[in-house]
Amino acid sequence: MQASRWAQVWMVLGLLWFLLAIAFAPTNKMYQQGLTLFLWLPAMVFAWSAREQLKAVWHAQRWMCVMVGLLAVWGAISLSWTNTEDPSREAKRLLYVGAFLLFFPVFAGGQTERVIRVMQWGGFGLALSALVAIIKFYGFEHNAWSARLEGLGQLSHPILGAYVIGLAAIWLLHWVPRGRWMQAGWVLAVGLLGLFVVLSQSRGAALALLLTVVAMPAWCRDRRSTVIAIGAALAALAVFFAMQSLMLSRGVSYRPQIFMAALQMISERPWTGLGLGGDYKVFADNLYFDHSHNLFTHVSIELGLPGLLLWCGLWFGVLWQAWKVRDTLYGKGIIGMWVFSFLAMQFDAASLTGTPRAEWFISWLPIALASVLVWARAKPDACDKVRVLSNQ
Repeated sequence: MQASRWAQVWMVLGLLWFLLAIAFAPTNKMYQQGLTLFLWLPAMVFAWSAREQLKAVWHAQRWMCVMVGLLAVWGAISLSWTNTEDPSREAKRLLYVGAFLLFFPVFAGGQTERVIRVMQWGGFGLALSALVAIIKFYGFEHNAWSARLEGLGQLSHPILGAYVIGLAAIWLLHWVPRGRWMQAGWVLAVGLLGLFVVLSQSRGAALALLLTVVAMPAWCRDRRSTVIAIGAALAALAVFFAMQSLMLSRGVSYRPQIFMAALQMISERPWTGLGLGGDYKVFADNLYFDHSHNLFTHVSIELGLPGLLLWCGLWFGVLWQAWKVRDTLYGKGIIGMWVFSFLAMQFDAASLTGTPRAEWFISWLPIALASVLVWARAKPDACDKVRVLSNQ
């Protein structure tokens, strides 16, 4: 049933809604409602008919499946001591994560190229949102060019918006569309995405983007990635000298102090943490901060060291699975997204089980996409075919 045309259209719309409505939806409430209708619902409706695909994921990625399960169980147990006002809401959010991870193998149906095509269109859509944001922010709102660019919709936060846009640049750099006109649009899209990250002045996102692109030849091992890496390094030098005063004016933004204060909080409750969804503030340098600005310390504060070990087991399991199929187009893209996300989550991201938001792009999206890696390994010819088409 999930292979029928109407089912595929429904799920394509769901993935595009996740990728694009975060920028274009009028309100966050509408974004969440759309996810329920277009993503959570088809994942559950078609799960039984896609049971063979789900079995394949279980047999090939049992470690990751077990880590997801144990992390969910530990998070649910921690609700017994959490200080959040509504533990049932946190339990419901665990179901959101589960439905999100379930969606991708159901949608892929054993075809990595299907996922790549939708991600390409999502990248183009986010590039369009970057262009609209630039015109709106500097043109219609008459902000100075030295002001930090804000994205559209839920991407209005300069840092988190830059993480989403930067990740889109990474998957487009790995998954080049076919056709001369599409590739011309691809060049423009990548340029707009990179410009957005620069104008947002998010140093964490810019550094993650630069380091990932420079490291691309390590897993892509082709001439194109080497040329892109050299070009990115030269462009970064030019941007640094042009915007040096802006980049250095904010110092290190209290990140070392926040990190040390977070470690102190972890040491106070190392085994249980505060509990899933626990409310906390980090006190550093006589200031209070809403979170630890680092996903790993955030997980440790909420779920203790057991939660951190489970999260690390899952997160690094994604890299291991992708590295095993690094010769496929899909595997290379997942490695690139993993590297960018790993770097990005060191500087600001601190939400693991909240409702779907910008942070999901650098936490749950790479994990969900990695569930499709099993078919990159089982059907290398399909990935090679996409690679050939991409180079035409």
